[in-house]
Amino acid sequence: QVQLGESGGGLVQAGGSLRLSCAASGRTFSSYAMGWFRQAPGKEREFVAAITWIGSTTYYAGSVKGRFTISRDNAKNTLYLQMNSLKPEDTAVYYCAASSHAPPRVFTPHEYPYWGQGTQVTVSS
Repeated sequence: QVQLGESGGGLVQAGGSLRLSCAASGRTFSSYAMGWFRQAPGKEREFVAAITWIGSTTYYAGSVKGRFTISRDNAKNTLYLQMNSLKPEDTAVYYCAASSHAPPRVFTPHEYPYWGQGTQVTVSS
């Protein structure tokens, strides 16, 4: 089992940047594919980005591609999401998640058994 905890959320103006971090503890972090999801009020949780266990391949939702970058540091047991050119529609609670599955089983929430508590990102217009 792995425990996850997000940090780095906050309030930012449109066009600004934030960097989210997800610290992992427990079983070997490097064994898991990792993902970022987000959930806005009244909406379903949606895929944002994912990265394979070794970090060699990344995947992005079309709405964030070119603006967000997912990365991981297995030596520090930490996952990151660099978010640039933020838009009001990026406002949501952002969650990191861990999965023992391999692509293509990294795009839906039910493929991830381990979740953090979430961090709020609010983008003002």
